[in-house]
Amino acid sequence: MAENAKTTLEERMARVEGILEQMNERLNHLENTVNGLRGEINGLRGELAQLRAEFHTDFRWLIGFVVGTWITLMLTLIFKG
Repeated sequence: MAENAKTTLEERMARVEGILEQMNERLNHLENTVNGLRGEINGLRGELAQLRAEFHTDFRWLIGFVVGTWITLMLTLIFKG
């Protein structure tokens, strides 16, 4: 009976070790996936910063155009009127 209990204990320990090994592999896979996602997020942040810089440049040109048009219109009304 003691030998039977010893065998089942060894079998249980082997099973637990197998389960822990599977969990370790799964956690490693999740960690790799998370690291990949972090890399993609960092890439997106860089692209977003680039788009913001382009937006600021385009916005400045737009404001310059609007102000220039407004000044031209005002000068036309002042000197023609």
